[in-house]
Amino acid sequence: MKIDGGCLCTNVTYEAEVNPERVVICHCTDCQTHSGTAYGVVVGIIDECFHLLSGTLKTYEKIAESGTVRALAFCPECGTRIYAKTVGEGSSLFGLRVGTVRQRAQLIPKAQVWCRSAQEWVGDLTSIPKYEKQPTL
Repeated sequence: MKIDGGCLCTNVTYEAEVNPERVVICHCTDCQTHSGTAYGVVVGIIDECFHLLSGTLKTYEKIAESGTVRALAFCPECGTRIYAKTVGEGSSLFGLRVGTVRQRAQLIPKAQVWCRSAQEWVGDLTSIPKYEKQPTL
């Protein structure tokens, strides 16, 4: 599936080819901290299938629990996370952040990973009131 997307400020834009069957919800603590929320939603792709069209990405490298080095790429202007990928020769594990994809409604998660770190309340959101827009509290 051909997709396109970018960051919040539109400084960074990209296009990519993804397999919609490779969309996952990641509950790892790194995704929780880096996203500032309970989990991340990513679609796995191969490096060669991602093409930066505009802007320059800044990266932050960290050591994952597995011991591998992960490069977290984001827009240096607005901070939008674009992807995370494994660093090193032969590495092709590349997780594109679904929230940055214009066609995100078509990318439905097929699996959840790192569930041992999942926040207990994410399993059932049906009991939490819903509003179409921000309510006056």
